[in-house]
Amino acid sequence: MCGIVGYIGPRDATPIILNGLKRLEYRGYDSAGIAVLQNGGFEVRRDAGKLHNLLNMVEDSPLSGKLGIGHTRWATHGEPNARNAHPHMGATGDVVLVHNGIVENYIKLREEMIAEGIEFKSDTDSEIIVHLVESYLSTGVKLEEAARSALSHLKGHHGVVMASSKEPDKIVAARIGNAGGVVIGFGENEMFIASDMPAILEHTREVVFLESQQIATITKDGAEINTLEGEKVEFSVDSVSWDPISAEKGEYRHFMQKEIHEQIRSLTDTISGRVDFETGKIILPQLNLTEEFANKIERIVIVACGTAAYAAMVGKVLIEKIARIPVEVDIASEFRYRDPIINENTVVMAISQSGETADTLAAMAEGKSRGATLWSIVNVIGSQAMRISDGVIPMQSGPEIGVASTKAYTAPLIDQYLLAILLADLRGVLSEEERIEMVNELRSVPDLADQILGREEQYKKVALALKDTENCIYLGRGINMPTAYEGALKLKEISYIHAEGYPGGEMKHGPIALFDEDMPVIVIAPKDPWYEKMLSQIEQTKARNAPVIVLATDGDEQIPPLANQVMWIPETSWMLSPVFTVIPLQILAYHIAVLRGLDVDQPRNLAKSVTVE
Repeated sequence: MCGIVGYIGPRDATPIILNGLKRLEYRGYDSAGIAVLQNGGFEVRRDAGKLHNLLNMVEDSPLSGKLGIGHTRWATHGEPNARNAHPHMGATGDVVLVHNGIVENYIKLREEMIAEGIEFKSDTDSEIIVHLVESYLSTGVKLEEAARSALSHLKGHHGVVMASSKEPDKIVAARIGNAGGVVIGFGENEMFIASDMPAILEHTREVVFLESQQIATITKDGAEINTLEGEKVEFSVDSVSWDPISAEKGEYRHFMQKEIHEQIRSLTDTISGRVDFETGKIILPQLNLTEEFANKIERIVIVACGTAAYAAMVGKVLIEKIARIPVEVDIASEFRYRDPIINENTVVMAISQSGETADTLAAMAEGKSRGATLWSIVNVIGSQAMRISDGVIPMQSGPEIGVASTKAYTAPLIDQYLLAILLADLRGVLSEEERIEMVNELRSVPDLADQILGREEQYKKVALALKDTENCIYLGRGINMPTAYEGALKLKEISYIHAEGYPGGEMKHGPIALFDEDMPVIVIAPKDPWYEKMLSQIEQTKARNAPVIVLATDGDEQIPPLANQVMWIPETSWMLSPVFTVIPLQILAYHIAVLRGLDVDQPRNLAKSVTVE
């Protein structure tokens, strides 16, 4: 959620940090600030609102130096105003600090500090940390030791970066728990710190990700990592494959539009190298899956949040149908609070774009503590979810900047299709003929996505008809029930239109009471095993005078007489159809938001990576 950028080296830190913060705008924020060590002391600039407010402030009152930290804040404690913006400075002015997380015991700590005479300059929980650090520094210890002592008082999950004017050659960064990811970038005689990769991609791709309970002291020449208990940590530097250009908008108006169109490439990359079309075999080497273990699996529990949870619902249908393994889908934020039944023959599989979602990481930890094997489908290489997993299927999506997920929804649909076939093959529940047929269906995936994206202008006409609506219902059934949920979520996220997704069979159990001429109903009705049932629901919707928009398969002659508008898609295998039914709904939501003049890439109140509970 909050964005963090830090720099130490020979160059001016200010433009590096400001540009890094700009690249983290997609995470969602309501204020921004920067602190730079200048002439032996820290100069701080911070303001509420969008980053351009801070840029204007720095332009009017410049600052420069070789060390600095910056922050974009997503408010938790305290209003989103300049007073509560980061970085925070202690009473002496010697220490500056930025923080991602929630200090769960902040009330107790704040009351103790006020009783000691400390005056607070903000309403945030984060300011408590800088006062704790200053308190320990006053005893004569070094910054890292003061930071370790201060952090020991905190409850919750945190990413913290700080610096002291008394030690102008270093920055200290720490991570506690499942939130507040911290990545350290290695350059030539310069170092970078960030909460997410895009902030530093233009400078380096050589990185180390801090694990929980680790603290790093960073100088321009490198980093030393220790545990919070003071034990030295041996680490290796990873090289990430993302490039800076892939995190740019290019010819597109918005990142979301670019990422919708990048699905041709991301789907191609998801299949490439993992499918042997000659033998019909699936290759997922990082999953570390053996025939012996595949046959021991009694149940798979998929944990995820938001869009990823809807992708998991599709995975449930695929894995149960193809591999014949029972699958549950659990909302990650609920999983660990209901005493789940897990054993050593259970797989807990997380789906997460960022791999840093706090609730998903907590669900994984709960599964591990109960003896489960951990798998993950993750986009960000080196993220926490990937590092703690026993097996991984890396998404091949590349950076996803838009807050509303698109390509990181369709990629895991294919990942789970591949997983289902591999499991079925290892368990002997799929004949060679069936396996080869399913694998061959993947050949056409990129081309079908290309065909759908070529129809953007057709879908835009539907957006023109719906742009002024205030409510909308999405109906889907079977494997496309989650498509209804995801389509409605996209509309809510970026268009601020109240939308609800429902299973088609539940229509008469409540939602139909809302159907009238002011309630558009979007029905997902491709030629699949549930097609006849959906036709009946379209008839009932039309009978209530509700505008009907149907997503249908090319050549369907029964749909047009029943629908006000049709969104056509090519014919495809029903098991792969969610990939192709969702793309038109992504395009629809995008154009409705644009027509309504809204901020597509940074919708209000939302963050790309939810790193606090």
